[in-house]
This record gives sequence, structure tokens and C-alpha cells, in this order.
Amino acid sequence: MCVWMAQYLIIQKAANYWIRGDASMDMNTKQLKKNAFRVTKHRGITASRIRVPGGHLNAKFLSMIQNIAETYGNGTVHITSRQGFEVPGIAYEDMPKVNELLQPIIEGLDINQQNPGEGYNASGTRNVTACIGNNVCPYGCYNTSAFAKRIEKAIFPNDLHFKIALTGCHNDCAKVRMHDFGIIGMTEPQYDKDRCVNCGACVKKCLNKSVNALETVNYKVERNHEKCIGCGECVLNCPTGAWTRSEKKYYRLTLLGRTGKKNPRQGENFVKWIDEESIVKIILNTYDYVTEYIAKDAPGGKEHIGYIVDRTGFEEFKKWALKDVEFPEEAEVEHTVYWNGIKYAP
Repeated sequence: MCVWMAQYLIIQKAANYWIRGDASMDMNTKQLKKNAFRVTKHRGITASRIRVPGGHLNAKFLSMIQNIAETYGNGTVHITSRQGFEVPGIAYEDMPKVNELLQPIIEGLDINQQNPGEGYNASGTRNVTACIGNNVCPYGCYNTSAFAKRIEKAIFPNDLHFKIALTGCHNDCAKVRMHDFGIIGMTEPQYDKDRCVNCGACVKKCLNKSVNALETVNYKVERNHEKCIGCGECVLNCPTGAWTRSEKKYYRLTLLGRTGKKNPRQGENFVKWIDEESIVKIILNTYDYVTEYIAKDAPGGKEHIGYIVDRTGFEEFKKWALKDVEFPEEAEVEHTVYWNGIKYAP
């Protein structure tokens, strides 16, 4: 569909609402947004937001999205910054029909749903995003899509404003430090000295591309665990396989990055060498914390978690977040965390 035709259809739909009168505009916009439809700049026209946890889906769902766009939208689809799809140009009156067509997508992606056939039950907690992970990328330390879906199952649906992102390694292609919770893959390199030929490849790569955590001592390589960030460069660059990834999965958890008009900032390190179970528990505990402390007059019932922590203090947040969390013995937890960022307003 050409651009001018798509624009014509939007104008035509909007004009129909003007002709029918104000009764057709009696819309509960709060409920509309909760159902994952957008309030747009066009009168009487909305857009459907389709969740794709981890940004990964079977190609068969693309034709279903195409059908929604061509049948009830304006024939176009927008790929969102949170790895979902947005179908614009939908008339308010067609939302129930769109929800019916969304049902096989929701079921196919195994998204929690309270009322089948009625679309999404919340939109406050945003789609969990992820890089492509170790299914494709050699740098990836874990299956990012699978972990993203595990988190999605634990937290959705919920009206609270949470943003969570996962990245497979410290290259951070998913820009997870811009989110409330950022999850960075790590590996604890395993060294087989009998396979090492002292070529120096791992030491050079760690110096040039990472944190200089390796050194040669008596013709063998030693790793400084305190400096190591678990990036896996040594594993990727060893020609003899002397370095391998640990069977156990580890992560770095970062906290409370955000965008916005007041104080955008990057997330800071919270726990290093953490496990999946502890991450999920911390996130769920944070929902309890936000429920307790969110500002009663928060616009639209939404408030960035970071602003709540700024108000209550980090120690109070930490008390809630770590409730009943049992870390693996390797985990290293920051005692306190400080943020800075750009401050547009005091």
C-alpha cells in the first residue's frame, strides 16, 4: 500500500467519526492503553501494540500481523524500539475484532492472559527486550530470548512501569543500562593448562579488547578474578581450546537506568556473578517495593523506579529487593549504588 493511500484511509476513518458525532468518541482512554492500544494524534484512530518477549518469534506470526494491518489498519507496521510491533490506523470500533485476531499470536508466544479473545491485560510493564544471544552470536554467554521469556512469564501482566532488557555479553548491544533492570551475560573462563601452548593470544585480546585480567606467569596464563568481567574474549581467541566457557551461567545485574525529561542516566552495577533465580526474585520484590512507595499522584499511575529510589533512599530499596534472595557464593553485591546522569530539573 502506497503512503498516500494509507494517509487517505486514516483521514477517511477520522472523518467518519466526525460525521457520526461525539457519541463515537466516548472512549475510556485509560482502558484503551491498558489493552495495549495507543492514543494517537488522529481523532477516533488507535494503534495496536503487539508484545514479542525477547524480540524473537516464529515467522508464521508475521503473516498474522500483516493481516491485521491490511484488514483493520492502514496497511503499515512499525517495529518498536522495544522489539514489538505497532499496527497504526485502527478505528476504535474495530478494536474487539483486532483483539480476536491477536489471540493466536498471544497464545503462540505464550503470553499470560486473563481473558482470551480480549487482547492484552496490561501495558504498563513494557515488553522485555533482548539481543540475539548465543543462539547466533559467538560473543553471547547465554540464551537471551529464553531468559527474557522466563522473566515475561513471571511479571506480566502488570500495570506498573517497568523496563527490562537483556544482553548476551559486555558488548551490550541491547543497551541494557538504559533500563530499570539490565542483565548482562557473563562466563567464568575455565583454563586447561595442558592445552595451553603459551601463544599469548588470550592475553593480548584481553589487554586490547577487555580489562587486562590475564598475564603469563612461568609460561602459563593466570586470570585475575577480581578484574575479570566474564566477557569470554579469552575463550573466543584461544586457538587450542585451552579456555572454555563455564557450564554454569552467570550475569551482571545493573539498576535503574532511565530516559526522560528530568534526569536521564545510565544504570549502575548492583550484583556481579549473579544467577537467574536471584535476578527474577529481585525483580518481583521490586514490584512489591514500587506498590508500596509509588507516588499517589504519579501522572497516569506511572513513575520511574529510579525516582522512587531517589525519594526513599537506596537502603530502603535494597531491603525490599533482596528479601528472601539466596545468592550463589560467587555473587558480589554492591553495598551502595550512586547515580548521576544529566539533570534538566532539580
